[in-house]
Amino acid sequence: MLESNFEKKIQELLNNADLPLPQKEKLFLLARRSSENHKKLQTQFNNLQHSLDYLRLGLKYLIFDLEATRRENQALREKLKPEME
Repeated sequence: MLESNFEKKIQELLNNADLPLPQKEKLFLLARRSSENHKKLQTQFNNLQHSLDYLRLGLKYLIFDLEATRRENQALREKLKPEME
């Protein structure tokens, strides 16, 4: 859920709550905690996404290096073939 939608839904819940004062205070506390936890979760998700992007890039470099090494090995074997015959 988008941040703006989440905040909007929380505000709607709080504004439409016809509860006695102690329960309304408890609802406000829970809504604030929920909002804080949502922000933390969003931050962690963004960090995870960044880490996955970095991992993908690292894998691409490793695959490129592996392919280059294989090509170099094949070229060296081709050069050594006449000497071994």
